[in-house]
Amino acid sequence: QVQLVESGGGSVQAGGSLRLSCAASGRTISTYTLAWFRQAPGKGRDFVAASIWNGIVRTYITDSVNDRFTISRDNAENTVYLEVNSLKPEDTALYYCAAKTSNVEIYSSGSYAYWGQGTQVTVSS
Repeated sequence: QVQLVESGGGSVQAGGSLRLSCAASGRTISTYTLAWFRQAPGKGRDFVAASIWNGIVRTYITDSVNDRFTISRDNAENTVYLEVNSLKPEDTALYYCAAKTSNVEIYSSGSYAYWGQGTQVTVSS
């Protein structure tokens, strides 16, 4: 079993930045696919970014935020990060960390076995 705990969310003004963290325990996640999803009020859970391992680390970020968000991982710390910059009110959501052992279907929330409880990001205009 893998336990995931997110932190780093908060309330910021538009244009601000945050660094979200997701600490894993229970297993070493160095070869896991690690991803961030977000869910705005009344909407579904949307893919934001993923970091996969297939011999090297590769990252994928959804088009709408790829000029503002960065995903990274620290395998020594068993942690994945999401740097969110130039925040906009439409970025307001509950941000979830997810993990799985495979590196296919990375955009599908239903394919992830492990989830954190979420960290809230609220952006005011």
